[in-house]
Amino acid sequence: MKIVFAVIFAVSLAVVFFLLDLSPRSPAETLRDGYYTAEEADYYLGWKEYLTLYVSNGKIVNCEYDAKNASGFIKSWDMDYMRRMNEDCKNYPDKFARNYVYRLLSNQSSSGIDAMSGATESHRSFVKLADAALAQALAGDHEVVFVEVEHN
Repeated sequence: MKIVFAVIFAVSLAVVFFLLDLSPRSPAETLRDGYYTAEEADYYLGWKEYLTLYVSNGKIVNCEYDAKNASGFIKSWDMDYMRRMNEDCKNYPDKFARNYVYRLLSNQSSSGIDAMSGATESHRSFVKLADAALAQALAGDHEVVFVEVEHN
């Protein structure tokens, strides 16, 4: 009887850990709470992409991914650019940025995020920026990290 109770208790505890994601993690694998930003080191075609994560309770709970020009204007606000890009490739910055961010929040990692048609260069940047920001979050380093991104 004691063995049956112990087995039921152990299985129940495992289910609770799984459902609540309370599985033990080593301190080196835990994202530290706070904001973490990575941005491209250089402008490309007049834009510099950036990504900011917000981590709470060891999880990415919010993310902003966009690009800015030298004056600070945000790419996803550029309606003319959006219209031209949508006509050319049926994609535009606000659309692919939301998709990439959603995948990052779902996966809690940049792995498994597929490139969208018309946004392959931004996908490459997104993954590099996400990985750099996640490395900062693992280290608890809140300094902005500048990332070299190769463009074709």
